[in-house]
Amino acid sequence: MTITPSKLSGAAGVAAIAAGLLYGSIQFVHPAEEVANVTGSTWAIVHYLTVAMGVLGLAGITGIYLRQVKETGLLGLSGFLLLALFYLATTAHTYLEAFVLPPLAEQAPHVATDILGIFSGAAADGSLGPLEGISTFAFAVYFLGGVTFGIAVFRARILARWAGILLAVGSVSTALLPLFPHALGRFAALPVGIAVAWLGYSLISTRQAASEPATGTPVPGHGRAVAK
Repeated sequence: MTITPSKLSGAAGVAAIAAGLLYGSIQFVHPAEEVANVTGSTWAIVHYLTVAMGVLGLAGITGIYLRQVKETGLLGLSGFLLLALFYLATTAHTYLEAFVLPPLAEQAPHVATDILGIFSGAAADGSLGPLEGISTFAFAVYFLGGVTFGIAVFRARILARWAGILLAVGSVSTALLPLFPHALGRFAALPVGIAVAWLGYSLISTRQAASEPATGTPVPGHGRAVAK
């Protein structure tokens, strides 16, 4: 199989669709952040899927950015880098929750409880060091990246503009999370998940449109067609 920019762009679009759908659907089945749930099969499956979401999201957002790199300018670059950091942080932390927490919950449940409290809103006591700051870091890059990248997509006029607006608005809605219980606030991820999947679909659609050959009338002596 020959690897071409068009095929890579299409693969990135598929990755973005998968990441967006996973990000949204996971919120409906994510178990409560309690030590008793860490060793269960539901916990394992959800976090394996979340690791996959992080990897796919990074690939997808990269393809989305490269499709409009010239048009989005510095704003697009800033948003892309911030969202890339969000997906990297999510993948790293979720890997910890998927593969480290289960044995830790049995051997040192108090440490597992502290780690679970990073995103569930439990007060930090300093026992986990820099790890306790990952929640604030992830929120910052998620919020700023979603807003700036969403606005850049809207202004670029290459991919679905309203998907960019949805991404920006969905990211802004995370500022309201402290007003709701963590189990309810996680559904603020739905608009962002839809927006990422929408942008992935738009990436595939524009790629297919760009690859269609122009039709027209042959130019004598050149063997080419003049587009009608």
